[in-house]
Amino acid sequence: MLNLGSLNPQQRHAVETHNGPVLILAGAGTGKTRVITFRIAHMVQRGIAPENILAVTFTNKAAREMLERVNALLPRDPRRQTQDPDKKPSRPTVSTFHSLCVRILRQHIELLGYKKNFVIYDESEQLGAIKKILANVSAKGEQTDPRAVLTLLSKFKNGGAAAEAAFKDPNVSALAEHVRKKYESALKACNAVDFDDLILLTLRLFNEHPEALDACRARFRYVMVDEYQDTNAAQFQLVHALTLKHRNLCVVGDDDQSIYGWRGAEVANLLDLEKHYPEVKVVKLEQNYRSTNTILQAANAVIKNNARRRGKNLWSQNGQGTKIQLHAFDTDDTEARTVAETIEFKRMTQRVPWGDQAILFRTNLQSRPIEMELRKAGIRYHLIGGQSFFDRREVRDFLAYVKTFLNPHDDVSLLRIANVPARGLSDVTMERLLGASQERHCSVFTAMRHTDVQNSFQGRAREAIQEFIGFVEETRAKLADEALASKPDALQQWSEKFLNETGYYNELRRSEKNQENAENRIRSLRDLLATMDRDGVGKPMSDRLDGFLENITLDSEREEEKEAGDAVTLITMHSCKGLEYPHVYVVGLEDGLLPHSRSKVEGTMDEERRLFYVAITRAKRELMISHCGGRKKYGQVMPCHPSPFLKELPEELVEDGDAKSKQPVKIESGKNLFAAMRAALD
Repeated sequence: MLNLGSLNPQQRHAVETHNGPVLILAGAGTGKTRVITFRIAHMVQRGIAPENILAVTFTNKAAREMLERVNALLPRDPRRQTQDPDKKPSRPTVSTFHSLCVRILRQHIELLGYKKNFVIYDESEQLGAIKKILANVSAKGEQTDPRAVLTLLSKFKNGGAAAEAAFKDPNVSALAEHVRKKYESALKACNAVDFDDLILLTLRLFNEHPEALDACRARFRYVMVDEYQDTNAAQFQLVHALTLKHRNLCVVGDDDQSIYGWRGAEVANLLDLEKHYPEVKVVKLEQNYRSTNTILQAANAVIKNNARRRGKNLWSQNGQGTKIQLHAFDTDDTEARTVAETIEFKRMTQRVPWGDQAILFRTNLQSRPIEMELRKAGIRYHLIGGQSFFDRREVRDFLAYVKTFLNPHDDVSLLRIANVPARGLSDVTMERLLGASQERHCSVFTAMRHTDVQNSFQGRAREAIQEFIGFVEETRAKLADEALASKPDALQQWSEKFLNETGYYNELRRSEKNQENAENRIRSLRDLLATMDRDGVGKPMSDRLDGFLENITLDSEREEEKEAGDAVTLITMHSCKGLEYPHVYVVGLEDGLLPHSRSKVEGTMDEERRLFYVAITRAKRELMISHCGGRKKYGQVMPCHPSPFLKELPEELVEDGDAKSKQPVKIESGKNLFAAMRAALD
């Protein structure tokens, strides 16, 4: 017998309401997955056939977790086992939107002229098809990014506001329509569909063959949709088609956590539910099991500034908790260093593991100074939802250049950059040089300098080898330039010079089809260069360069440790929904970052505020928010202004973190602090 005693009154009401349309408005941390799984189990217990229940969510991971929890609540029926021990008991269908559509299409797709054994194209196969089409339709010499075309087609297929925005330009619309028809024809000729087609073809099936829709409605008489605020136009149409007649639709979501409008999600699907289901029953889940009331009251105050929303007021039995720490830093370097110091201070004095702490930011570019300070402090971390700054191609290339100039006999570094950018040292040439170095038991650079090795090459290859040797030796020699070494930005100037001489920046621009991405890569690299002279001013340049490499280069053992076990989480705000951490640091609360500068043009300020709300509600016990007066761009500190969202935080819930740190420590507190530090060291 299912025990509902562990549920609060609102959760229990949601679980026990089975018939007709229901909206479970589940605020952050209110136990929505528990409610969904208990509701499914309760429906089965009350006699609804499991095979008539459908639960849909967005990721395979969420679907697996939900199904496991449902199965745990639905043990095997011993009577059925006795009658037919080989027959498995029926279970509800729990899947993603796309997995559901695959099941439906495998049964009925022949009605649309496909075979049942259709294949689903992955991204590489889609891009291959697009490239073939563009080769035939593009003008001579015209370059069109196939990935951008694919993104445009995806927006078109999913419909709604995203499609309207994408197709405002009639010229773009005409070309896209032409490419779309060619693309669909190419896929159908291969009996293939893509990811977006799965929903679109199911909708077409329902529209053209009502008998297929009737079969699905007869099968799925009770439909539940998780994260309903994230549905797009096509997903809404699918749910509406399945539930239009029996009306047994339960949607679970939170309009205050709708943060994916940029990829087609339409919060109006949740806000305007009464337009399609006037009789809908709304159940609000407002008791939060995650955070303190200070954090929840701050989140409530911020999100109330969004005019169009369904009102709710989160509260908790976890106590009031400590105030939110608000810090104003001069630069992003100071911000990163203070966050790293605070993380380590909590670990040493309060025994807070690294794994209980998370740093949240708006854009991946913000991770650079944070990663550098964490590495410098020996703090393990893992980056979620993005590529580590130190794993980026341009950073690896630059470090290989620097290592080559310090030690030309470092074969690994030299081989990486010998022909980057291209300078006539082809793969074939480098293979021959590597072979020559093995025969002579010397480094590749030493082999390159041997006259007989050079003479074994002809024409341009020999010239390229000689030019490369000269470039390396001349650039190395400048490290001993005393006049340059006296300058406070000596290493930065030295690095800029060889990067410009080699044409590396132009190479980055050529290699990226999206020029904004190219400029971001260049900006990242220049920001790294601006840190090279931070330590060791006055020392010889080669010593300073050694120190720079020591600060940012970890050996392989440290890299492996970073990926596993106790580690601080670095994560973008868009990637953190559904996660929670005892101690959270929200960095970069500046106008232009959050809200993002684009939001004022695109009219998406409400979604930016929801993003801040999501970031706040990830914190369980302590929350620190920071902003900077200046942030580095291209090595220069650019002035920044605090986010307007900070004014929406109630003053009584926030304290000045900088002022608090300057307050004298009481004798008893000091004793406790040192006792905790001694215990941690022991």
